[in-house]
Amino acid sequence: MRVITLEPGQKPSAELLRRMAAFDPAVQQSAAAIIAAVRERGDEALRELTLKFDKVELTDFLVDEAQIQAALKKVDKTVLEALQVAARSIFAFHQRQVQQSWFDVREDGALVGSKITPLASVGIYVPGGRALYPSTVLMNALPARVAGVKRIVMTTPPQADGKVDPVTLAAAHIAGVTEIYAVGGAQAIAALAYGTAQIEAVDKITGPGRDYVAAAKRLVSGDVGIDMVAGPSEVLVLADETAQPQLIAIDLMAQAEHDPQAACYLVTTDETLVDEVFAALDDYLAQSPRADITRTSLDTNGLVFVAPDLATALLAANTIAPEHLEVQMDSPLELLGLIENAGAIFLGPWTPESVGDYVAGPNHTLPTSGTARFSSPLSVDDFTKRSSVISYSYAALEEDADTIIALAGQEGLWAHAHAVRARFEGADE
Repeated sequence: MRVITLEPGQKPSAELLRRMAAFDPAVQQSAAAIIAAVRERGDEALRELTLKFDKVELTDFLVDEAQIQAALKKVDKTVLEALQVAARSIFAFHQRQVQQSWFDVREDGALVGSKITPLASVGIYVPGGRALYPSTVLMNALPARVAGVKRIVMTTPPQADGKVDPVTLAAAHIAGVTEIYAVGGAQAIAALAYGTAQIEAVDKITGPGRDYVAAAKRLVSGDVGIDMVAGPSEVLVLADETAQPQLIAIDLMAQAEHDPQAACYLVTTDETLVDEVFAALDDYLAQSPRADITRTSLDTNGLVFVAPDLATALLAANTIAPEHLEVQMDSPLELLGLIENAGAIFLGPWTPESVGDYVAGPNHTLPTSGTARFSSPLSVDDFTKRSSVISYSYAALEEDADTIIALAGQEGLWAHAHAVRARFEGADE
């Protein structure tokens, strides 16, 4: 990890942060070709692409109920119980996010309001590359279920035997997924967006994925809704002299082990802490079964910022706007109001990022690459839509008529103004 010493009031530059794009032009071009093939040839293209990328020959992509039930019998009881505990926490948290339709009636009889309607169908993408993520199933499907979505479709790459990982299937069963297809990559995104003979198109696609999936989501956006285009995962640990270097080290590694492209940041007001963290990293790397991935991430995308004061440290954290922000400082709750940009905030030494990934309840699908400046975690709102509702009475339109006519006239829109006038012509006769 590279160490940078900040001056008072100095914030990290964009060049220094080296934020990676979700995909490069070559990836975008390849993803576009895959999408075009699926749109043109449907399931035939899915079969060819699955054979090419997953080395599996499939005729039918639907995972039937018999496969799901067989998978449930294979999953270790402890893991199954853990999925159920996590599901209850996630479901309960997202229930607090549910919004109700509302209506307001003015004294003149005009009614205005907002009608909340769940989406009819959503597709959730679950990665199946370097690691398997049943927690991603829970985090995407449960908010959709809370929102009232009736059709929840999951796509995930098949394993070498053509089957879907049993734990992933168990998570889908617990979360209430209604359809499961063994399809991965950009081709799965295309199938969800445009449909094939086997896979009916959905209204919105959510879920993380690597570069081809991210590029495909961006390309289909507009024809279908998407949650976000996520870049590599990232964590920032904000620490002072009260922090324990071993905890900082293992929390940085917990993010770095995801992906060689993952970004890890340490912002500290205590310069003496840095060497202790590095020593702890060496110790933990010697124990890690994913040491190569973790070390590559830390060496390539790891940055340490030594700040001269708390204000500069907070400025650095808000500038980076990380996906995950851990506050390992004295009285962390008192600093919460000073944190402006973060996908998820973890306060205190007893709150590793791992709790947010699995069981705390808040969603772990979060904005990356600095987009926490303007984006939010996946929520129930992502699975609903709002319709404005307006109903005027005679008295209400009479009250607002002059205002409408004046503004329409200013904009040169005669019919807009006359649509109001016409309603009163002859009304008193």
